Amino acid sequence: MELKWKTCLRAGITVVLLFLVMHYWSVFTGITNVALGAAKPLFWGCAIAYVVNIPMNFLERYVEPKCKKEVAKKMCRPICMVLAFVCIFLIAVLIVQMIVPELIACLQILLEELPGVLENVTIWMEDNLQISALLFGENSLLQGSEADWQETFTKVINILINGLGGVMGAATSIISSVFSTVVTLTVGMVFAIYLLLGKEKLGRQFRRLFVRYLPEQVTKKFYYVVEILNQSFHSFIVGQCTEAVILGLLCMGGMMLLRLPYAAMIGCLVGFTALIPIAGAYIGAVVGAFMIFTVSPIKAVIFIAYLVTLQQLEGNLIYPRVVGSSIGLPGVWVLAAVTVGGGVLGIGGMLLGVPIVAAIYQLLKNELNR
Repeated sequence: MELKWKTCLRAGITVVLLFLVMHYWSVFTGITNVALGAAKPLFWGCAIAYVVNIPMNFLERYVEPKCKKEVAKKMCRPICMVLAFVCIFLIAVLIVQMIVPELIACLQILLEELPGVLENVTIWMEDNLQISALLFGENSLLQGSEADWQETFTKVINILINGLGGVMGAATSIISSVFSTVVTLTVGMVFAIYLLLGKEKLGRQFRRLFVRYLPEQVTKKFYYVVEILNQSFHSFIVGQCTEAVILGLLCMGGMMLLRLPYAAMIGCLVGFTALIPIAGAYIGAVVGAFMIFTVSPIKAVIFIAYLVTLQQLEGNLIYPRVVGSSIGLPGVWVLAAVTVGGGVLGIGGMLLGVPIVAAIYQLLKNELNR
């Protein structure tokens, strides 16, 4: 009889909670959004810690066996963590220094050539469309003594003032967004450092909580799912970075053979954007083609043709073997994960979609085999 009362009580509480959530859905979503916004630095910290933990574990495997003294063992973790952060920072700085100066130079060339291009366009429009007659002729838009130029001038001034106010508002919004991002990343970085320094202790604490308050079967299934997710994300990050390096080197080598400009910079750019599955290389191709176009339009066409061919070879030969085999996900599901993830969360969805789908695929595969 006691069990039945407990069952009824649980069912009643569940029904009441569902009713409250459905009836006050807007309030519930508002509270959820506020909570998620407040916890955003912690999410960033977890993501940073997970990524940094990969090279840190690699360094620890080589450094820790050589630490014989107790003091050296205690300093092994902080030293490896600092080295991992430094390596990632240096790679980011190297990529920025290779890409940004050349991109600025191309924009300067484009701005220098822009007046001449506009002058040629104006001459062509004057010769073919008679712009002067259209603007200042008898039947033009600007003709007519009845026009109230004072009113027109007042409207122009109001438009400029309103535009200036909009620009100031946009500038304020940008500054606020940048400051908020810097604060979020700083807090996330600090939180990531704490996670990396005490990850074993945190793992033991969570395990004790789960063992104490959850049934044994639920705890086993939870850790089983977490292990599959960890394997998928780890394999995806390592495989995607390896594939990006291979694609960047192939792009740079092919551009050198074809004697195309900005070979090293565009190869680095294509490799960096290739971290986004499937679609990333094409994003780098657009920027690279624009930069080469400032030098030679014909070479820009040659570059696009070469990169499209290289991307086809990479997508059919390299990517399935380097990334697809490492995460155990067929190519069709990789494409589906990138498409759906990009549609839901943009670039972040493209990055998260593949390992999440790979984990679900592995869980279903194991369950069906069992």
